[in-house]
Amino acid sequence: MLTFQEETYEEFTADGMQLMIDHWEDVALNKDTIDLQPDWLRYKEMYDQGIAHVVTARTETNKLVGYAVLLITHNAHHKQVKLAEGDGYFLQHEYRRGSAGRRLLQAVEDMAKRLGATQFYQKVKLYKDVGVLFERMGYKAIERVYVKDLV
Repeated sequence: MLTFQEETYEEFTADGMQLMIDHWEDVALNKDTIDLQPDWLRYKEMYDQGIAHVVTARTETNKLVGYAVLLITHNAHHKQVKLAEGDGYFLQHEYRRGSAGRRLLQAVEDMAKRLGATQFYQKVKLYKDVGVLFERMGYKAIERVYVKDLV
């Protein structure tokens, strides 16, 4: 049985690094050119400013097995929109059965609502596409993102 809860920056970072490594190993395409180097100071600043928030998934023994990081800002194009954007979400493979992934994403969406967000943007990797899960939750696909290495 998993529980889903908002945690402080300190609670998450105390044991979150290994999970971030697992996440990076699972989804990163450019491991040979870009190392995983989280800017913990920047995350702490965003947390202190009320921009960054985290929901975690933990087992009955309090083992951290998943997380979803949320950034909340006002949209620069539409100042009336308080925008929630998923910065990343991950659940260890052995916990992805059943409804655990949906429950994690629902918990972070509920937090965004509590924080006053009026829209929520979530991203999916095209090569690890979980878009059908978002569509089942009422999201709609609206754009594609392209990336190009410049160095």
